[in-house]
Amino acid sequence: MSRIGKQIVKIPNGVNVTLADGILSVKGPKGELKREFKTNIVSVDINGDEVTFSKKQDTNMSKALWGTYASHVKNMIKGVSEGYEKKLIIEGVGYKWDLNGKSIKMALGFSHDVFMDIPEGLNVVIEKAVMTISGIDKELVGLFSAKIRDLKKPEPYKGKGIRYDGEFIRRKQGKKSA
Repeated sequence: MSRIGKQIVKIPNGVNVTLADGILSVKGPKGELKREFKTNIVSVDINGDEVTFSKKQDTNMSKALWGTYASHVKNMIKGVSEGYEKKLIIEGVGYKWDLNGKSIKMALGFSHDVFMDIPEGLNVVIEKAVMTISGIDKELVGLFSAKIRDLKKPEPYKGKGIRYDGEFIRRKQGKKSA
């Protein structure tokens, strides 16, 4: 039984949640998010300032989606009211990044520069070696920051590469000289 699905999701002041034709819409001070839900499997009930979830069937699919839908709605409400943010740190000699309009130009030790377009709905701020990615969609913020990190993961000997703020890189001992 889902412990997350049983919980009641509270709607803060200034946030409006509506469900129409299987599409849940959450509107708040930072923007609006929409997501399609299979309402024939899991029932989504909006009562005043609370959202509750219940299974319509007793199948594996409904058990799996029950808690997932509750987490999605909780993340959508937090996104439109507070927003999400991830910080990336670049480390290494010659490694750098710059904003070029709606794309990021990165020098990562390859023979060429790497360009990445910033998705719609995200805000990117670069200050020296720190890149801050913020937006209202938790999935989009996490996915974009993971794609950038995958371009040059931190290596264990010198720690060069792109890492999350607060991420610990376990260092290895290098060669020993005789």
